[in-house]
Order: sequence, then structure tokens, then C-alpha cells
Amino acid sequence: MQRIFGYPVIAACAALLAIGLGPAAPSLAAGQPGSCATTARTLTGTLADGATYEIQVPANWNCTLFLYSHGYVTPGSPNPATDVGDPVTGAWLLSHGYALAGSSYATTGWAIQQALPDQIGTLNVFDQLVGTPAQTIAWGHSLGGIITAGLIQDYPDRFSAALPMCGVLSGGVATWNTALDSAFAFQQLLAPSVQVVDITNPGANLAAADQAATAAQQTAQGRARLALAAALDDTPGWFTPLSPEPAAGDYAAQEANQYLWDTEVDFPFAFALRAELEARAGGNPSWTAGVNFAGQLARSADAREVVALYRAAGLSLRADLARLNGAARISADPAAVRYLAQYISFDGRISVPVLTMHTTGDGLVVPENEQAYASVVARAGDSGLLRQVFVGRAGHCAFTPAETITAAQVLLKRLATGRWDDQALQPSALNAEAAALGPSYNIYSSGGSLVATPPAFVRYHPAPYLRPFDLPAGS
Repeated sequence: MQRIFGYPVIAACAALLAIGLGPAAPSLAAGQPGSCATTARTLTGTLADGATYEIQVPANWNCTLFLYSHGYVTPGSPNPATDVGDPVTGAWLLSHGYALAGSSYATTGWAIQQALPDQIGTLNVFDQLVGTPAQTIAWGHSLGGIITAGLIQDYPDRFSAALPMCGVLSGGVATWNTALDSAFAFQQLLAPSVQVVDITNPGANLAAADQAATAAQQTAQGRARLALAAALDDTPGWFTPLSPEPAAGDYAAQEANQYLWDTEVDFPFAFALRAELEARAGGNPSWTAGVNFAGQLARSADAREVVALYRAAGLSLRADLARLNGAARISADPAAVRYLAQYISFDGRISVPVLTMHTTGDGLVVPENEQAYASVVARAGDSGLLRQVFVGRAGHCAFTPAETITAAQVLLKRLATGRWDDQALQPSALNAEAAALGPSYNIYSSGGSLVATPPAFVRYHPAPYLRPFDLPAGS
């Protein structure tokens, strides 16, 4: 796997740049504290722990830096330094006077332990080689979203604002607990030979899970049980970006999409890459002990689908839930839990403006992550600093450059004015701003081609996250 868990929208950089960005518009007044004009340059190098960094500075630098945190990189894949999610958005920011920076992190996988200091190390290099920015905005996709939120929690004095996109904002412990609930149900009901923790042969384990899922998908009973497992992770029934969302009552289509999320995206984490996490943490950081699976299903956004598919298959949902509740439970290694809480979970204390963005049809990092983050921020009393926007589209991090630029503009305006413009955060206003950027930015890469794609900001309220785990306030 390549870095598909970071920012997968724009696959062909050369093709995107070839479309032409048009003349650069005048630099925004919002978020620009003054001129720090310098020589345009790209700087690369290596940090003390072996991570590499990349810095781009435009000739008309406006004293604002965007520090980008990239997503999950599968062990064994290339891991270059990355300072922006896609080249079109990057070119827009540079042409408007913003500097870009980012690092590779010293390791791949669940690399938060290395990512946090490596990103700060990159900031230190920027200060030394370019100058200290008047404003620094943390931003990133997917795992980079949780790193972004972690940076402003652990290093609040280094940042002015944050833009976590499609971020794992429920935190590490909650994320892997939820994944375990789903994998546990799949194992107990469909694939008793697969390992869900303490995985000894990740490749073979994943292959066995895929084989069992393929077989289950061939029968009504198997599809109902696949849907139950997916519901315990709140996997949405919408998979392909730019496709229409299945109707609310089209449960067969929803389950077919969940099967695609499982076999093409989610299973590698649940049945193979968990081994990388356990090696880092020194044990298993997840548990099913104390979980009421019937209660979890009742709170799931997919509950009606599961009930309907079980009824159509002639299966007893009550019996399967009792089977899950009666199965031998999994306990966590406390030291591994502490590791994963440190890298990282959230206490809700934020001291800078934060704007999050998520697609509604994200089956890898489900949009319920936004509810988890909002709830812990509310508990800490900092909701005034947080705003959240949603894009009505299937896919993980499936944003257009126009949508990303629009979100950045909203955050920059918040920095410039000292307050949120909640009218500008309405979906209609966001869509109008994104559309006004023009056809060069309202695009999405699909099937190897660029497709004209209108902005799709929507009003959306995610369901409660099923397995929350928060740090004590002020920890």
C-alpha cells in the first residue's frame, strides 16, 4: 500500500500542474501580519533522528507558515518528507504568500511518537534558516489530523491555529478499541481462525480475513453478519467518491459498500497493521472487556440496516449479540494502553482556533471522530475555539482543492478578525466561496482522470462515537 491513508484525492501531480493555475490573485488580507519578503526557495535536509524535512518559501512570503502533517505510511513503503497534501492546494498557498513545511517522520506506521518531535524539529529548522513566522498553522490529513491536534495539545505555544482534516480525532485508544470491536464480531461470527490481537503472521492473517469476508458476502446470512461487524465501527454504507449516496432504506447497497470498505481499506489495519502498533506499544492496547455489544449496536448509526438484513436473512440478531456478549473477552496490557494514550489521546484543552473538516462517507476514519473531539473540547470549556465543517462525499480525505482552500481561508479570517464568522461557515456560503475559485480548483481525480467536481459542504451532525476514551482534563 502507498500513502493512501493521507490525502488520496490528487494522484497525478504532473497532470494537475499541467492544467494551469491561472494568474495569482492578490494575497489575502486575512491572516497576513505583514511582509516577510525573501528569496523564493525550497529547503530540504535531515533531522537528528533521520527524518527528512521539506520547506518551501515564496518570494512574497507573508510571515505565515503552514506546517503539514502527512498520513499513515505503511511500513516498507517510501516515506519522503511532505509539506502539503496536494500540489494544487500547495501552489495556491505559495502564490498567495504562504510558506509550507513538513517532515517525513523518522518511522512509518503509527508514528505519532516520532511525528510530534519531528514536526517541532522542522519548525526549529524553519526558524533558523528562514526566520520565525508571525503565525504558524498546523494542518494535516488522516493520521496527520491526529498529529495536528496532538501538536497543538503538546506544544500550544508554537501554533496560531489548526486545521485537522479527516483526522483520527477520537484519539489512539478509542480508534483501536473501535476497530477491535468490529474485528472481534467478525472473528466470532464468521472467521474463528483469524487473530484480532497478538497477530503472529500479519500477511497470512489478513489473507484469511479477506477469504472469510468474500465467502460471507455470497450469502444473505453472511452479509447480515458483515453488516453487524461494520456497524460496531460505524462504517458508512457509501464507498466510491463522486457516486450517489445509497438511499436511506437501500440496505443491500449500503452493505455492499461496507464490504468494500472492509476488504479494500479497513481490514489491513484490523488484521495486519495492528501488529505494528502492538510492537510499538509493547503489547495489546485494546480491549473488549466490559463491552455490551447489544448496547453498541443500539447506538450505531447503522443499527436499522443490521436489523433489516438480519430479518431478511432469517437470522436471530438477538442470538448473535448474545453470542458476542458471551464470548471470552480480550483484556489490554495496561502499559500498552498508556503508550497509546500518550501517542495520542485528547484532554480537550485547546488554546488556538481549530477548524476540522471531514467527509460524511469516510469508512476508514469515520465522521463520528468529530463528535468525539467536539465532546472532549466542550467538557474542557473550549468550544468557542472549535468549529467543524463537513463535505457530503464518500471516501477518506476526499476533498477537492477548492474545499481545502476554502477551509483554510475561513481559518485565516478567524486569525485576522479574532472571531469566527459563523455565517461564512454555513454550507451555502462555503460552497459559494469554493465555487468562486473556479474550475482549476473544483476537481477530483477519479479513475486516473480529473473530473470537474462541485463543492459539497453540507450540514451534518455525526452520531456519537461508540468507544470514547479521553484523557483527564489538563493532563
